[in-house]
Amino acid sequence: MLSAHSSQRGFTIIEVMISLVVLGVLLALGAPGFIEWLQNQQIRAAAEATLNGLQVARAEAVRRNTPVRFQLVSDLTSTCVLASASVTAPVSVTWIVSLDDPSGACDRPTYHEETPPPAVRILQKRTSAEGSPNAVATSVFVPSPPAAPAAQAASTVTFAALGNVIANADATPSIVKVDVTNPNVSPSAMRALRLIVNPGGSIRMCDPALAPPEPRGCPAFP
Repeated sequence: MLSAHSSQRGFTIIEVMISLVVLGVLLALGAPGFIEWLQNQQIRAAAEATLNGLQVARAEAVRRNTPVRFQLVSDLTSTCVLASASVTAPVSVTWIVSLDDPSGACDRPTYHEETPPPAVRILQKRTSAEGSPNAVATSVFVPSPPAAPAAQAASTVTFAALGNVIANADATPSIVKVDVTNPNVSPSAMRALRLIVNPGGSIRMCDPALAPPEPRGCPAFP
């Protein structure tokens, strides 16, 4: 007995073209939001990496019982300098944790207890090219109220053996606040993040768009 088979029909070229047009429209509508999300993720990646660097510096100071510095630098080459950030000029989020001033030697390998030790002992470093090339940092020292002149540029913070912040060896202002932003995101869509370094050495990441009592919000000072 012969069984009847129903004919199989595929998509016509017109149906395929209509589907592609609809898909293209949907992608065009969603692309701006997706791009903004990616750029905001660079802010978070840079902020979290910087938070990690600050925590490493503090932990190493306690572990080694000696001052350890965290510094924002221009790059990781043999001609690097301290990031000469100003309140109005953010810098790339490139930093070094070291026992010595790394200026002009940021390309040196990390220090692993060699004997004799190298001239510049670098413990950890990160370049902005690692997942956040568009993120930038504005790093400042903020004087305590009520004597509160304008914030000063700062690129270094030094942690002591007890984990607290001490004066930098070069007498420059210590980092109190780091704002991480991304110029490729519009201000209305940007999710900026802030790092706060307290005199006792504790470090906190918060959202400057929020205020207490919201747990993620930043305090009014600094």
